This record gives sequence, C-alpha cells and structure tokens, in this order.
Amino acid sequence: MTDIVAIWDVILSDGAHKIEFEHGTTSGKRVVYVDGKEEIRKDWMFNLVGKETFFVGARKTKAAIRILSGKGFVFKYILEIEGKSFRKYVENRSKTTNTWILRLDGKNFRIVLEKNTMDIWCNGKIIESAGEFVDDGTETHFSVGNHDCYIKAVSSGKRREGIIHTLIVDNREIPEIIQ
Repeated sequence: MTDIVAIWDVILSDGAHKIEFEHGTTSGKRVVYVDGKEEIRKDWMFNLVGKETFFVGARKTKAAIRILSGKGFVFKYILEIEGKSFRKYVENRSKTTNTWILRLDGKNFRIVLEKNTMDIWCNGKIIESAGEFVDDGTETHFSVGNHDCYIKAVSSGKRREGIIHTLIVDNREIPEIIQ
C-alpha cells in the first residue's frame, strides 16, 4: 500500500515528467518518484513537515516539495521548480519557451525553443543549430530528419509582446502550441 498524496506533471524542454510524492503521516515516511523512478526515500522521520529537494529531467532542473502542516493532521504539499512555486514556474515557462508539435515521415516531433539560451530541443534532446541575421530579424536553422527547419524571430513592434518566434519546416509555417 502506498501513501501517494500528490502528483504533478511538469513540462520541461526535454518533455513531460511525472512527480509523485508519498508521505506517511504516522511514520513520517517520504518518497519522491520522478517518472516512476524512486529519487528519495526516507522511511522514518520524526518531523512530519519540511522540504525534500531533488532534480528532474535531462538538465537536472532543481525541484523541491515543501510539506506544510494545516489544522489537525492535514498537510499541504507545494512543488517548487527552480525556486518558484509550480504555478509561477508554469507562468514563467510560457514566457521563456515556445513549443511546436509536428508530424514528419510518420513520426511525431516536439520542438522546443528556450528563448533565454536559444537552445532548440527535439524530442527531449538538444539539437545542433546555426543562427543568422536576416533583413527583418534572425533565423535559427536546424534539421529534423531530412527536413530543413528554421525558427524565425522578428520584432512584434510592440514592447509588451516582444519578439515573435515562428517555426518553418520545408517552407511551411507550423502553429505553436500553448502549454
């Protein structure tokens, strides 16, 4: 019998990760699972509240679960990613990444652009790319299989909107998905 008390689905550039937290409120036991693999196990804990820190994904993104006490034996579990609450992390991620899903040659591909580093991920792995300046912005070129791809970055002309990124595959624009 497990005491799973919380489950989160965390989307990183290398894909989606499932975090499960097991908390024995009588023994203080704490177990953290990432993608079904046990990352932390503490069988007997005198203190029922506290914090467990671990890493998620290919880039070893820092995560923590905070255990807070409520009234009686009710507990609250808060997931933090990169020092931010899960909600704030998700909000921030939508501002710092672009994601596209496409099907090529009978296979699905998930392309992610990390705007702060200009790294491009394809199905969970960073891929080689080359950037160049063009008349109206920049283009970052890469390949997916035998397909020529690039991400075009142009100014929106509006300060609040910033730069608009568009994925072009075989001279065809691919719509972005919102995560």
